[in-house]
Amino acid sequence: MAGRLASLFLVLAVSSGLCAGTLGKGEDKKAKSVELTVDGPYVIHQLDGSIRVIRVDGVGSVCDTVFRTLPEDFCLHVADHRDSIAFDVSLHGISRPQWKYPRPERVFVMSDPHGRLDCVVSLLQGNGVIDAGLHWSFGANHLVVIGDVFDRGEDVPQIFWLFYKLEEEAAQAGGRLSLLLGNHETLVLAGDLRYVKPKYKELARQLGMDYERLFGPDTELGRWLATRNTVEVIGPDLYVHAGLGRAFYDRNLDLPRVNEEMSRALFLKKAQRKELSELTAFLYGNEGPVWYRGLVRTAEKYKPLAADSLQLLLQRYGVERIIVGHTIFEDVSTFYGQRVIGVNVNNEDNRREGRGRGLLIDGTKYLVVGDKGVLRPCLD
Repeated sequence: MAGRLASLFLVLAVSSGLCAGTLGKGEDKKAKSVELTVDGPYVIHQLDGSIRVIRVDGVGSVCDTVFRTLPEDFCLHVADHRDSIAFDVSLHGISRPQWKYPRPERVFVMSDPHGRLDCVVSLLQGNGVIDAGLHWSFGANHLVVIGDVFDRGEDVPQIFWLFYKLEEEAAQAGGRLSLLLGNHETLVLAGDLRYVKPKYKELARQLGMDYERLFGPDTELGRWLATRNTVEVIGPDLYVHAGLGRAFYDRNLDLPRVNEEMSRALFLKKAQRKELSELTAFLYGNEGPVWYRGLVRTAEKYKPLAADSLQLLLQRYGVERIIVGHTIFEDVSTFYGQRVIGVNVNNEDNRREGRGRGLLIDGTKYLVVGDKGVLRPCLD
C-alpha cells in the first residue's frame, strides 16, 4: 500500500514539500536538535476543493502534497513513530454519535492513551477488540475511549486515525466506537501546547503554521473531533472524561446540549470560550466535565461531591454509576461504594507491570483487564 500511495503522490501532486531539519539563516539553532520521526498523515480540506496531505516519512522528511482530486481507492498509510506498527485508512463520512445507547453484550473501556499507539494496540489486541491486522474484531459490542489522545507521546495522529478507522469497521459489524473529548483535546485545539512533544512543534515550525492548525476545523481529523461527544450514557453507565460535580447538577444540564456546546467552542482560544457564553465558560472550566476531579479526589481544592449529591446526579441522568478517566491511579479504582469507577492509569508502567489498564463490562460483570485479558472483578 505504501508504494501505491507514494505513486499517487507523484502522479497527482500539485505541490510537494519540505525536508526535515532544513533551517534558514538566522533561525533558532536549537531546532536542529529536534528530530522528526514518522508522523501524520494530516489531511487538510482546502477552499478550492483540493486536499493537502502532510506526513513525515521514515527518514524524517516532510512530504507536503496537494491533490486536486482523490481516486476512488484512495487511502492513507499510517505508521507509528518507529515505523513498526502500520495500517491503512480510508476516509469516510462523519456524523455525531448519539449521546445515549443501550448496552450491548460487552463494553470495553479505556482512557488517556496520550500518544502511545503501542500501548493502545497491545491492550485492544490482548482483549480481542482488534485482531493482528488492527481490524475490528469486537462484533456488535462497544469500545469507549474516555478522552486524552493528545500530548505526552509520539503517535498522536496515528491513534486518532486508528480510532477513526475502527469507528467505521465497528459500524459495519453492528458495533460502536465512542471517543469522548478530554481536557488535552481542549488544550491543544485552543493552542495550549504545554504538554506537546517538541517534534510536533518543530513540524509546525517547518510548515510555517501553528501546531493546532493541523487539527483545525478544515482538517479531516478536526471535522471528526468536532463531532465527538463529551458525555455519553451506555445502558446504566455514564461516561465522561473527568467527572460531574455539584455545580454541574445545579445547572440541570441536558446532556445533548453539553455535547453541542463543547463542540461549538472546541476550536476557540481560552478567552474566546469564556466570552462565548456563561455555559461555555463553565463547561471548559475547572468544574466542567473535562477537568473536575471531585469524584475521585477528596482534598477541598477539588470540591469533592457529597455522596447524597452523587445520588441526585445518578437519578437525574437515569444511571447507576459514572465511569471516568483523567486522574491517574496505580490501577483501575472505585469510589463512592463502587458507584464511580476511575480507569486512568499510567499506561506504560501498568503495561510493563501487568496491572489493570481498562475495564470490560461483560453482561452484568465489571472486570479489570490488562494486556493479556481479565485480571479480576472490578465490583464486589
